Amino acid sequence: MVLFVTNGVKAQVKSFLDMPYLEVNGNADTLVTPNEIWISITVNESDVKNKISLEDQERKMVAALKALGINTEKNLVTSGIQSDFRFYVLKQKDVMKSKEYKLMVTDAVTATKVFIKLEEIGIANASVEKVGHSEMEKIRNTCRSNAILNARQKALALTTPVGAGLGSLLHVADYSGSDNGLGNVLMARVRGISTMADKEEELPQIDFEKIKVSMNIQAKFAIK
Repeated sequence: MVLFVTNGVKAQVKSFLDMPYLEVNGNADTLVTPNEIWISITVNESDVKNKISLEDQERKMVAALKALGINTEKNLVTSGIQSDFRFYVLKQKDVMKSKEYKLMVTDAVTATKVFIKLEEIGIANASVEKVGHSEMEKIRNTCRSNAILNARQKALALTTPVGAGLGSLLHVADYSGSDNGLGNVLMARVRGISTMADKEEELPQIDFEKIKVSMNIQAKFAIK
C-alpha cells in the first residue's frame, strides 16, 4: 500500500507568501542633459554644382571638422560608399557616388557650429539622428536606488499609522523597461540667425530637450 502525503510536503515549502507582507510600487525620475549627439551626414557627388568628387568633399569636410576642434579619428565614422548606376545609365557619364557618415559631438553649441560649417562647404544633407548620455547606466542605477527608497517610504506611510512594523524586503522587481532613458531626436528648436550691425552673425542656438530617465519597481516588505 502506497500512501502519498502531499499536504505534508507542501507544508515544508515556505515562501514570502506564507507571511504577512505589503506590496507597493516605487518610482523615481530625473532629467539629463545629453552629452552624446549623433549627427548623420550624407555626401552626394550630385549634390554639388560642377560635381566635386566625393573624395574631395570628404577631405574638405574632415578639415572643416578638425578646424572646429573635433577629433575626427575618434568621433567620425562612415557606413561605406554607395554607387547609383541609374545616373550612369541616364547620363552616360561616370557613376554618382554617395557616402554616409556618423559624427558624435558632446554639446548643442558644437552641433550648431557643425551644421553651419557643413553648409559653408556645400554639404546640406545633415540632421540630428539621436542623442544620449555617456553614463546612462549609472544614471539609471541611481534612479533605481531612489525608486526602492520611494517604495519603502510608501510602505512606512501605510504601516506606521496603524501601529504595524515594517520588516525586511522580501521581493523586488524592476518594471522600468530596457529602453528607458534612450534618447531619440530631441531637438527642441533652432533659434534664427540675426545679422548684427557690424555684419557679424549670431550663431543659431540649437536647444536639446533633456532626456527623462524614469525607473519603476515593485517591492514586497514583511509586516511585523
